Amino acid sequence: MSSVYLSHNNIVSALGCTSEEVVANISNERSGLKRIDDKRFLPEPFCASLMDAAVLNDAFERFSKKSDDYTRLEKMMIASLGEVIQQSNLSITERTGLIISTTKGNIDVLEKNSTFSKERSYLHALGKTIKDFFGFQNDAIVVSNACVSGILSVAVAKRYIDADMYDEVLIVGGDLVTRFILSGFSSFQALSDRPCMPYSKNRTGINIGEVAASVLVTSKKENLTSASVEVIGEGSCNDANHISGPSRTGEGLYRSVKSAMKDSGIAANKIDYISAHGTATPYNDEMEAIAFNRLGLNNTPLNSLKGYFGHTLGASGLVETIVGMHALKSNTLCASLGFDELGVSQPINVIEKTTSKKLNTFLKTASGFGGCNTAVIFQKVQHG
Repeated sequence: MSSVYLSHNNIVSALGCTSEEVVANISNERSGLKRIDDKRFLPEPFCASLMDAAVLNDAFERFSKKSDDYTRLEKMMIASLGEVIQQSNLSITERTGLIISTTKGNIDVLEKNSTFSKERSYLHALGKTIKDFFGFQNDAIVVSNACVSGILSVAVAKRYIDADMYDEVLIVGGDLVTRFILSGFSSFQALSDRPCMPYSKNRTGINIGEVAASVLVTSKKENLTSASVEVIGEGSCNDANHISGPSRTGEGLYRSVKSAMKDSGIAANKIDYISAHGTATPYNDEMEAIAFNRLGLNNTPLNSLKGYFGHTLGASGLVETIVGMHALKSNTLCASLGFDELGVSQPINVIEKTTSKKLNTFLKTASGFGGCNTAVIFQKVQHG
């Protein structure tokens, strides 16, 4: 099997419209979260990360002037994926795959004031729109598996390349902040009106964010960047515990990471840091702490990036992986923004301040509704 790499990448978010801009803001511990009081979303105030409409239109219009033809999410995805295709100077052929990672897709077209057909809410319709815009020769593969979708897409892309179905796969992930999504989390009494505080004793709940993120997954070493990483191990496991609550013992996450470590051939002490899920909800944070202790990773530096973007649902694992790639490149451990005092029963090594440290590998984990869990291990590519 040939090596598989993550290469050219882009993030479109409240923190910027390039990966470099976003990572610079994270390195400076700047958050995109804001308290919002807008009755069109919810009757009560909430905290979220929203993409500025004017900034989004500027980014989209680099690739098309037909703004009215595309939904908000489609414009975010086109703006992000267009940058990656342009950066990589990639010629799209029958050996090029396309993966769309999302949980709810164009859910906003179901709202009463939408000017778009309700058929646009189907995920296959979103896939066809992106496929047709860029001229892909293969149908889009939609990965929609709750909040592991973004990082699971990376594992799926690797498997397609390992199976010699594609030479490269382009992934674009995205989700929106909408009334539908906010009301769902509000019904769980999980939504916070303050910036989230993953793993903290004083955490008050989750924030929702919207981003689009894209990456080129390739077996071709000649199309790498200075921030490229190799995918050296991956694993997924469903704990089948509950429709929304994870296994209390962290069994699904534990097995996913064990599988990824077996696949990579490296032990726990060779993982330099963990980009964890960290939603700032009691059950998720506690489950992760238990799983990481069972894995012997309790001393490994760990962060959650939810304090910068909020929870970006089907895009979260992808955008957080891209930030991890750049962290490896710059040998930087980014602070887990919002953390104060440990609020889980097992010890974990939460990164409190952005610091420099020699890094070679990182583990990205995600867990989601329905009991899904995915873990992927990445390694820095040695250039020259």
